[in-house]
Amino acid sequence: MVRVPVEPIPFGPFCLDAANSRLLRDGMEIEVRPQALHVLQVLVQNSGRHVSYDQMIQDAWNGNLVSKHTVAVTVGEVKKILGEFGPLISYRPRMGYCFETPNADDLVRQGWHCWNRGTREGFEKALCYFRRASQESNDPRAFEGASLCYMMMGTCGMRPAREMYQGFLEAHRRAVALSGLTPDLRADRAQGLHIFEHKTAEAEADLLQALREKPKWVPVHMRMIMLYAGTRRLDEALEQVEAVRAIDPLWVQLPASEVFVRFFRRELPEALAAAREALELHPYLPLGRALYAQALESSGDTEEALRQYRMATVLCPDIAWLRALEGICLANSGRRAEASAILQQLEELRKTEYVDAYFQAILQHALGRKDEAFLELERAVDENSAALFVLDVDPRVDPLRADPRFGRIRDRAFNASSLSTSA
Repeated sequence: MVRVPVEPIPFGPFCLDAANSRLLRDGMEIEVRPQALHVLQVLVQNSGRHVSYDQMIQDAWNGNLVSKHTVAVTVGEVKKILGEFGPLISYRPRMGYCFETPNADDLVRQGWHCWNRGTREGFEKALCYFRRASQESNDPRAFEGASLCYMMMGTCGMRPAREMYQGFLEAHRRAVALSGLTPDLRADRAQGLHIFEHKTAEAEADLLQALREKPKWVPVHMRMIMLYAGTRRLDEALEQVEAVRAIDPLWVQLPASEVFVRFFRRELPEALAAAREALELHPYLPLGRALYAQALESSGDTEEALRQYRMATVLCPDIAWLRALEGICLANSGRRAEASAILQQLEELRKTEYVDAYFQAILQHALGRKDEAFLELERAVDENSAALFVLDVDPRVDPLRADPRFGRIRDRAFNASSLSTSA
């Protein structure tokens, strides 16, 4: 019998999930006859080596004799299923069939293709590509890509922040060891210092140095927007928004970032206008749609806000806090039973998946459960929730600030980081 691999094997836009007897293309399962899947599995597991007729019979047909014609027809079926990637499978007389995996450069490109989906599944698949590329060569791009997968899953609340940040640090160190501290890697380090260690002075110094080296590199400006917004330097945050607009007015995260800043400045009409622009330019960006929903909710348009929250969840179902935002909107509009149902669903989900406690705290408070809200905030600090970087400016936690417990939690969040970036 063929040994089932522990992890799915990505190649090109495909992912062979032998453990569950399925083949995915761009995250969607495609129909494959079981015998054809066995043949593909044997070829992929012997990537770069020729598989003889005898070995194919033993591994793919469990030793049951079939004709060479049957083998050839089944391999042809596999090549047809792979479409334009069918040429990855070749044949040499007397040697057999060979599956040639993409080289490290191809794997890196595929990694970024998956990364750009912006979903947890996309980041996790991208991470598989980057890991495979790093195993084939010491390409710093592979380690940089891996580090950013960890960063995004931690920053977006898709996976536990502490675990993701440790993965980021390890991959980032490898990238720096291979290529030096480039402006890109310096800016990545700064984001980690800011979001996960709350070392804003060190993070700002790194970002300013990266800007001196690459003054028109938009990702640095975007990280500065986050830093200035989270530290109540909202005028400077807005200046960075305008700096990005001058460099690249169509930058995908620009409108959403302006909503982010306007929301924290309590400029609701401007936030709503920016949110509409974000939705018009980038309708498939879940964050932009969620921010639009928040602007609508703050402006009193509850029904449309709920519709937008739900659409954001459809676009990115693996971000649990999008559901929490919907629940908060329901609770604030008096629909407590529906909000409580969402809270219960998230608590059930928490048994198997990561659920960001920061948003659970806001949902608990919206339901009138103040003590439970503070317990969730404590949990958010324990888990080092990435969302804590906006704790000082987020209007949604304004009702909690007067309580003495808030100050204690806030101090613990920003003064007791146990993480280190000794790169």
